[in-house]
Amino acid sequence: MVVLFLDITSFTRVDFVKTIYFEVLSRLGKRIRTTTSYWNLLISVKHTTMKNKENSVKEALSNPDEIRQSRRDHTVFIYYKKINGNFAAVVCKHLNGEGHIITAYVTSRIMEGVSVWKR
Repeated sequence: MVVLFLDITSFTRVDFVKTIYFEVLSRLGKRIRTTTSYWNLLISVKHTTMKNKENSVKEALSNPDEIRQSRRDHTVFIYYKKINGNFAAVVCKHLNGEGHIITAYVTSRIMEGVSVWKR
């Protein structure tokens, strides 16, 4: 078991709740967003290779090559965009007309799931 500790003493409640880092209208018409604090967690702990890749994430959301829906959770969608021989994969949770980024990473292949949109 791996336990990660995040020093949150430098964050305020407002940082976690209200500070939107970016928001993108996805190809499926959902407003997908992430907060500054969550993006910083993602690039410093979860997927460090995504540091300085905000534009790739935005491009995957707004102009993807393929979108897949999770078989386990029908509110989760993975947006894929081919960039430099690999795919930027952005995993999002859709809720009504909005959504948020769960994670983003670089992968060499498209994972399983139900294809809901393809270029």
